[in-house]
Amino acid sequence: MRGVVMHAPGDVEVVDRPDPEILAPTDAVVRLSASCICGSDLWPWRGTDEVADPCPMGHEYVGIVERIGDDVATIKVGDFVVGSFFASDNTCEICRAGYQSRCVHAYLMGAEGTQAELARVPMADGTLVATPGLPDADLVPSLLAASDVLGTGWFAAVAAQAGPGKTVVVVGDGAVGLLGVLAARQLGAERIIAMSRHEDRQRLAVDFGATDVVEERGDVGVEQIKELTGGLGAHSTIEAVGTQESMMQAIRSTRPGGHVGYVGVSHGVELPGRELFFSSLHLHGGPAPVRRFLPQLVDLIWNRTIDPGRVFDLELPLGQAAEGYAAMDDRLAIKVLLRP
Repeated sequence: MRGVVMHAPGDVEVVDRPDPEILAPTDAVVRLSASCICGSDLWPWRGTDEVADPCPMGHEYVGIVERIGDDVATIKVGDFVVGSFFASDNTCEICRAGYQSRCVHAYLMGAEGTQAELARVPMADGTLVATPGLPDADLVPSLLAASDVLGTGWFAAVAAQAGPGKTVVVVGDGAVGLLGVLAARQLGAERIIAMSRHEDRQRLAVDFGATDVVEERGDVGVEQIKELTGGLGAHSTIEAVGTQESMMQAIRSTRPGGHVGYVGVSHGVELPGRELFFSSLHLHGGPAPVRRFLPQLVDLIWNRTIDPGRVFDLELPLGQAAEGYAAMDDRLAIKVLLRP
């Protein structure tokens, strides 16, 4: 099969890779209908994370089940499926508590590399959710978004306790932040303030439900949030970047007793203990347990209640993946969909 590998920062290539095999009786092999480039893929692209050459790329995926292991019971050949970016058994004590991304057998799908034509999915029964039938073509991008960025934005909104009567601030205007806006609206938030400097992303945030936009960052941005909230700060804040600046901006934008849901992959974040102590905040986040939300999200997409696929503003054939990485790195695209 053809698949994307990264050799070094700024160097990705589509190469011949071995076709995936059933390695365990709980595995499935999926022929991918679509995959995509994640904002987290840009950390190694930019050299922030180390790259082991050659490193398979991609962890978001939808497609049709081509083969299953002997012990797979709930997924069958021919199903169109959406899978979480973490494989999980969905039966262990941690999974049953709703934290499938921290399953005792958790397996990051990035190790398989889903920017490819085929992918092996371990623990298929616990990882994959089948759609009611073959989806219309226009639903595929939204179903793909559910594999990670929608589920992650949704978890961030839930972790931040977004809901009726709440003011929600969203720090980060990438796909996760934008879908955090969508999630907060679906959860009933009264006011949603998107922090963004980019007009195209601001427009999409408003379409997804943002009521206000703040362009300033850092302490100046925090002051803007305070002015908009009567000096108190937001009830709920979503942090969707993962840097020191974004985390402190989120914490300082939140009122005492408020909730911060953080899902940006942490890079160099250190929390000042004394400030945090006197903030009286709730902090909750980490790798999103997407599998917890997948049945609900698939239903919302299938019934056309939400359209998260709009975050894909550039579609390319798999063979042009390098162009997609460059476009996202240059902020010429919010998120790139790849067609095998």
